[in-house]
Amino acid sequence: MEHTYWRKQSADKALYDDLLWSRPENKAHAGKLLIVGGNGQGFTRPAQAYGQAEQAGAGSVRVFMPDSLQKTIGRAFPAGEFGPSTPSGSFASASLGEILPLSSWADGVLIAGDLGRNSETAIMLEKFIEHYQGQITVTCDAVDYLIATPYPVLQRPDTLLVLSFAQLQKLGTAIKYSNAFSFNMDLLRLIDSLHELTKRYKFAVITKHHENLIIAYEGQVITMKLAKELPVWRLNVATFASVWWLQNPTKSEAAFSTAIFDFLTN
Repeated sequence: MEHTYWRKQSADKALYDDLLWSRPENKAHAGKLLIVGGNGQGFTRPAQAYGQAEQAGAGSVRVFMPDSLQKTIGRAFPAGEFGPSTPSGSFASASLGEILPLSSWADGVLIAGDLGRNSETAIMLEKFIEHYQGQITVTCDAVDYLIATPYPVLQRPDTLLVLSFAQLQKLGTAIKYSNAFSFNMDLLRLIDSLHELTKRYKFAVITKHHENLIIAYEGQVITMKLAKELPVWRLNVATFASVWWLQNPTKSEAAFSTAIFDFLTN
């Protein structure tokens, strides 16, 4: 069987190398990214995403966190913006009123994680994703919130999930996807399953299976074999993908592919 929808990207040549040479030279034209995450006990992921976004070449970056963190990091982190928090320190549902105006400033939003576990945060995220019309990238523990109510995300255009294989498996179970994902499936079966999944639904996927990073979008699949293990890959890949995507909004597949190449060779 010929897999016409599968392409491979090598470590020494990007599939879309023209994007590498056409990046904005002026930061004013390099895009605006809003990063969302954190809770009263931690903000490692949004802070790390901020640094990665700078490295990836974003023009301007702001970080939206619950105000339970304001006393801890407010003055030390000038890019921080804060919304109402729950008594446990996570985003309260009222923070929707703060994030929506901020998102209108941004070209894209990265929901980076460290959200804690809170029902109000789940409500806020669900309503934000429903109202916001732009690019959204979701990764790390933020994906777990969406797996609980997956269909609004799967049917939403301009949505990228950067998720572990275990999360992909849970997502497939949640939607009763017939081509089930299993850890012992070979690469060809996984490519076929992702091909069918992203033909059926509008969202894009980046995941890792064994030694391959895999992109699936609109039924097309791109794989890139890794030369070494990546212990902390989801957040970094999601951030680079967000930045390249907001700079190339009409070339989603090319942006995701080039972002991975840039991250692995940067």
